[in-house]
Amino acid sequence: MKPKMPPFRRKKSGKSFPVKVCTLDAELEFNLEWRATGRDLFDLVCRTIGLRETWYFGLQYEDAKGFISWLKLDKKVQDQGISQQPTTPFMFLAKFYPEDVAEELVQEVTQHLFFLQVKQAILSMDIYCPPEASVLLASYAVQAKYGDYDEVSYRPGMLASEDLLPQRVIDQYQMTPEMWEDRIKIWYADHRGMSRDEAEMEYLKIAQDLDMYGVNYFPISNKKETDLWLGVTALGLNIYEKENKLAPKTTFTWSEIRHISFDDKKFVIKPVDKSSPNFVFFSLKVRMNKLVKKQSDVERWVMGLVALGLNEQNNEKAPQMLFVKILDLCIGNHDLFMRRRKPDSMEVQQMKAQAKEEKSRHVIEISSPKMNVPCYFHCSWSHDINSIVKW
Repeated sequence: MKPKMPPFRRKKSGKSFPVKVCTLDAELEFNLEWRATGRDLFDLVCRTIGLRETWYFGLQYEDAKGFISWLKLDKKVQDQGISQQPTTPFMFLAKFYPEDVAEELVQEVTQHLFFLQVKQAILSMDIYCPPEASVLLASYAVQAKYGDYDEVSYRPGMLASEDLLPQRVIDQYQMTPEMWEDRIKIWYADHRGMSRDEAEMEYLKIAQDLDMYGVNYFPISNKKETDLWLGVTALGLNIYEKENKLAPKTTFTWSEIRHISFDDKKFVIKPVDKSSPNFVFFSLKVRMNKLVKKQSDVERWVMGLVALGLNEQNNEKAPQMLFVKILDLCIGNHDLFMRRRKPDSMEVQQMKAQAKEEKSRHVIEISSPKMNVPCYFHCSWSHDINSIVKW
């Protein structure tokens, strides 16, 4: 049996160490000071890509024991059990989801990151999407990538090689790639005049109505030892039967929950209505799906987005570790839930005003239906933590 690699502790040969952060369309490289915290790295990434709506995102990594974890912002990066690799890899991902993408997502870069992550989750079938919606979503993805449909320049077969539909949908019908392309092209041609950010927003507006959108699932059991799923969402907590992740059996909105607590074996949800019984559930002795080795770090990490459970080894602390992950998501989602029900902060008001002004300017600048929209970040970046100036 191959011995475990100890948590990474490089010999301090200098004042900094290299890290690599992958978004879903870029790789960023930084040199961090040895004392740098998770907050230092997170803020550095956000400033580099121009992201101000930081509250949705986090940095995910695989630790030395094979667990997928979110980087704690208040702790030193080096104190979080980072695996032994020459360059420490992290994934910059959406950790929390908005209730209404059109109302809440302000910056185009924020919309773009959500679009990429949700699209990947649909294509990898982590989010169930019916055939009709899959074709419509594919047409918006094509519009976002290629711009307006042009009969003259369009080449038959251009879309057939694209990864546009979930494999489940493709397997459900006896259709050739060319037939699927024709179906997608009909909708694609109807999106003429739509900019990339508009197409991506339309994609998200449809995707957010899918049953599995924005749900983090955890395997649990009740007092009767019935296997269930706990779903943590922007609106609250859902309880699902084992064979049905689409329709929750029980729902607790955040406003209905008075208190959440856990110990080594059980997790307790206490309703605001004190006359209602507490909901108690237990952790299963589950095994976490090991990350599949893919062609790139991005693909490898995306495969693990939903596998936020436990590793393959039978760990005595497994239930508590799972409950910590659940509680972390509960706290973050509850905070955002309460925040949405208050007036926008001055920062958000300024962002919305700026976004409205920029969109108006873009409309004026458009002189042709054909417009090449550049990628937000299409290459590798390299920065030292001291070279970035705070806002």
